[in-house]
Amino acid sequence: MPASKPWHGPILAGLFFISGAAALIYQVLWVRELGLLFGATAEAAALTIAIFFTGIALGGYTFGRLAARHPRPLKLFGLVEIGVAVAALGHFIVADAYFALYPNLHAAVGHSPLLETAMKALVAAVILLPAAFLMGGTLPLIGQHLIRSRETLGRRGSALYALNTLGGAAGALAAGFALPILLGFNGSYLLAIGLDLAVGITAIAMARGVTSNPAPAPRPAAAMTGPQPAPSARARIAPLVWAIAFLSGFATLAIEVIWTRLFAQVLQNSVYTYALVLTTFLAALAAGASLANLLARRSPLAPLTTLVMLLAGCAVVAAATPHLFHFMTDGLAYLGRGRDFGGYVIEVARVAALVMLLPGIVLGAVLPYLLRVMQDEEGAPGETLGRLIAVNTTGAILGALAAGFLLLPLFGSYRALWLMAALYTLLAAAVLLRPAQATGMARLARLGVAGAGCIAALLVGTGRLDLTTELNATRINPARGESLVDFREGRAAHVSVVERSGNHFIRVNNYYTLGGSGALWSERNQALIPMLAHPQPRDVFFLGMGTGITAGASLFMPVERVTVCEILPDVIDLARRHFVPYVNGLFDDPRVTIHAEDGRHCLARSREQYDLIIADLFTPWKAGTGNLYTLDHYAMAAQRLKPGGVYVQWIPLYQVSRDELAIIAATMQAAFPQVTLWQGDLYSQRSIVALVGANEPAALDPDAVLAHADALTGGIRSQDYLEGLTLRFYAGNISESGIFADAPLNTDDRPLIEYMAPRTHRAVITGEARFLVGDERDALYAELEDLLPPAWDPYLAALTDVQRDHVRAGRLAALSRGLRARDQDDAADRYWRAFLSLTPPDARRISSPANEAELGLVRAETTP
Repeated sequence: MPASKPWHGPILAGLFFISGAAALIYQVLWVRELGLLFGATAEAAALTIAIFFTGIALGGYTFGRLAARHPRPLKLFGLVEIGVAVAALGHFIVADAYFALYPNLHAAVGHSPLLETAMKALVAAVILLPAAFLMGGTLPLIGQHLIRSRETLGRRGSALYALNTLGGAAGALAAGFALPILLGFNGSYLLAIGLDLAVGITAIAMARGVTSNPAPAPRPAAAMTGPQPAPSARARIAPLVWAIAFLSGFATLAIEVIWTRLFAQVLQNSVYTYALVLTTFLAALAAGASLANLLARRSPLAPLTTLVMLLAGCAVVAAATPHLFHFMTDGLAYLGRGRDFGGYVIEVARVAALVMLLPGIVLGAVLPYLLRVMQDEEGAPGETLGRLIAVNTTGAILGALAAGFLLLPLFGSYRALWLMAALYTLLAAAVLLRPAQATGMARLARLGVAGAGCIAALLVGTGRLDLTTELNATRINPARGESLVDFREGRAAHVSVVERSGNHFIRVNNYYTLGGSGALWSERNQALIPMLAHPQPRDVFFLGMGTGITAGASLFMPVERVTVCEILPDVIDLARRHFVPYVNGLFDDPRVTIHAEDGRHCLARSREQYDLIIADLFTPWKAGTGNLYTLDHYAMAAQRLKPGGVYVQWIPLYQVSRDELAIIAATMQAAFPQVTLWQGDLYSQRSIVALVGANEPAALDPDAVLAHADALTGGIRSQDYLEGLTLRFYAGNISESGIFADAPLNTDDRPLIEYMAPRTHRAVITGEARFLVGDERDALYAELEDLLPPAWDPYLAALTDVQRDHVRAGRLAALSRGLRARDQDDAADRYWRAFLSLTPPDARRISSPANEAELGLVRAETTP
């Protein structure tokens, strides 16, 4: 049978590039999908990656052995690609079935963390393992077809690896920047399936009448190029290569995890920046494979000597990364300040390239160069490729897990990188210390190198060698009076407690503030305002905890059960350590249960129902946050409400544009028949609002409001004062006004918020767009009143005219304050007079439920 035609090579190269792109599209989508199923936690992400890589390793090993015996590996490659597409289709069935059955499954095994983890691992394996197993076979099969002799293994094998990895980089970039917003996640997934089908069908068509050459026989010594070790030495090369393949895989993925965490300290942390970091790393690996290809073809040195240089280079770049990163980010300064979205992406790409690309090229050259080292061994090319991928990927699984769950929490980012540098030093020493490579004084010198590597690892690991004195793990601004109180490098994020002007606040990943004692009343209002408006707020669920101030405020009310879900365990621990004076007994009250898990997942796993579900303020452009604004999430949450229950979605108007608020409001309206808007404050400029969704449209009960407010304040305030305390915060009726009726919906499949908000954020910075602050906010409130005045609002149907005046007065107070902040004093005075005309004399003091709760607490503590 004829061999491949000359034009087959470029076409096969293109097919293998596309295969790599499809594989990374799958991986990106799988990580997100399983995050929705299992929770967007570090553990869920680690489980996904571990099972995906396990499939790759098993497939590489299995198909590597099969490739050596199969007469037509190109045809088998095509069949495997089609198999990937078919296996990937199972995702739709398994994921939907799991989500529907999850509450029942959790009821059966949720009492045991081990059983629950095993259940999730089984589901993830059913979704990922078949397709990943087949993906692992693609490199050994295409390698077996194209590599015609062992002496081209290093050159062609590294070229194939580079090509496939470069395709992966392109797939990651497309999946992060374009595909979900253009096609939706389901459409993107189907595109990847279509790509694999096209690759498979084309490969089978090209394989007709074509076979690969038989596995090459061992070559005579005279045919071998370059300096060669003795036969006994060659016999000892293979075990060393497998060890290096395993440990370099471990170190490379550990370094990638640590680099990703470091970049999280200086980036917007949107879907775009995560995609850039991943793409840069994959591009570095592809370039590293190209370097290995060049060395395999051109290096005048013996292969093992070149390998030692590469390993030593890995040690140098890993050791230099902490200082390089610190220098390039000016001590963990936020990247891209003042730039629009395009400029921001370019700036992030520039810094990522300088910090990751050049070092990553050296790291990425080791694995493909091992093909050159193995070139003179026995065996078929496909089998060597398959075994090498299997061993390296197994190391990568353990490296990724170790970095997230051991190295970062135990040693921190910088020391963990230096430990990996020490590991590479030891690998270089292991090659140098091979008996055939060193004798006499040279051997003693190389023993010294090995000893130095061991000592360096010991000193860094125990903290005896501290090179971090000039490196910031988190950024503190002394000019603003900031000082660091506590700090953790946890499994999922860097978390710190910072003190400023006598107040404490929690900060995640350097720039994301979760609240603090300085905003005590505002944070308490997030619980009290919706609870005062609910007839019987007995059973409350908090989606997100932060400092615990908001959840703790619910204990001012006569609650029976409070459930809190916070995704970051370190946030819970630091809040418990530093915020006890502000949380009203949250951590000691027997009515309270706190779960360290993803809030959406926490709701999904149980069929328990609540009177109120209160979702915290979330940064809209942060990756993963958009999942909490989707129709799928709201529809599930609606099923977790008791009759008369409400879902409360707090939104920072200073972080969303009108378009994004419209999308979130319209999405909630698609899940809840009634959606109203409440102010969280009467601030002059930057405000928060709550969208309150109800399954059953009902009018506000003024008697319940009055009773709750009277109990909250200790029964010493007048009725007018108590009514104004709550009713002033009502802003309007979203569903009945139709203000956002034409806005598109945000869904899990088409996550508009997750992709729009990062761009809006950058557009606001450059003045091309505006958040809903100042006059934008005031215009929104005015439009709501014009579309549906309080007298016509069915939600306010049970109120008297005087009580409706409190609603109008609240809007006038906020408008007056906003105008005064913008130096429009005449208009501000006019609206303030209008406020006074609608407000009884004993209700003119601007207060809030949180303010009154604090005063009531003080009175209770000081009354004999």
